[in-house]
Amino acid sequence: MIPQDRLRKVLDRFDAVQSEMNSNVPRERFVALSKEFAELSPVAAAVRQLQTAREGREDAEAMLADKEMAEIAREEIARIDEELPALERQVQLMLLPKDAADERNVILEVRAGTGGDEAALFAGDLFRMYERYAAKQGWKVELMSASEGEVGGYKEIIAEISGKGVFAKLKFESGVHRVQRVPVTEGDGRIHTSAATVAVLPEPEEVDIVIEDKDLRIDVYRASGAGGQHVNKTESAVRITHIPTGVVVAQQDEKSQHKNKARAMQILRARIYEAEREKLDRERAAERKGQVGSGDRSERIRTYNFPQSRVTDHRINLTLHKLDQVLEGEALDELISALVAEDQAARLASLGDEA
Repeated sequence: MIPQDRLRKVLDRFDAVQSEMNSNVPRERFVALSKEFAELSPVAAAVRQLQTAREGREDAEAMLADKEMAEIAREEIARIDEELPALERQVQLMLLPKDAADERNVILEVRAGTGGDEAALFAGDLFRMYERYAAKQGWKVELMSASEGEVGGYKEIIAEISGKGVFAKLKFESGVHRVQRVPVTEGDGRIHTSAATVAVLPEPEEVDIVIEDKDLRIDVYRASGAGGQHVNKTESAVRITHIPTGVVVAQQDEKSQHKNKARAMQILRARIYEAEREKLDRERAAERKGQVGSGDRSERIRTYNFPQSRVTDHRINLTLHKLDQVLEGEALDELISALVAEDQAARLASLGDEA
């Protein structure tokens, strides 16, 4: 049961935010308050619903002493006792500490792993899956760079996905995705296993990561591959090395050196920010029992089996026989919702252990 003083603090804060919004505050402060008000509104509503149920139960218990009302009181208590666990859990979930990055846009990186041409084709399938899922969520996908495979798909593709709550939905997608199917290049009908890695990096704010110019080595060179007259004629491609961490980002898709540098810095900032987050996650991992995933990109998280039309997420032992719908982005939310629920349950259990 959530302590009453904890519930009271939520309502006190909600009332304080509402009161301050109605006073004459500077625009910047009003914008911050409006955001907090929007976040607190559903929580305050759920807390009030829980308090009403608790108070109703207390009133019903008081009625038990009255012989004429006792039967009605017992029925009311039974009804409320049936509702209370769900109300308590709803509020508990709302009060869980939020990941500060949940509302961030993301840099999505998909790379072919083991499996040669088939891995590149699978990387293309995965990217299109996320593209379709993003469209269904009303998010915007902007391609940042792509290196195509020899027979199709991608050796590597990087895109920015922007919208409401992108990282909260996609953060458990980082890791190794494995595919089992007969490659188009296979004449004997044998099933091959290939893999692609997915990295979902929350985009940091400028204040999150401070990168000093002295810590960067910037190399410019002529781009290679398809791309028009500028290729191999102007030094538009950019490679940036962050010396303290050794992170390297190369960008050549834009015709302008300036645009390539801006793109490379955007990706570099996201990679460094995520490295810091992963370091903190590892430090906290021992305290989080039943952790859904560490975000370690070497971890095999999911298998897509074409002969059986099966998708299995190994972290939560969930199998869906809806491979086509998952790859179309339609059933992907079933996997994502299950992962989010598992993570919430693990965090609730951790809070219970601490208590």
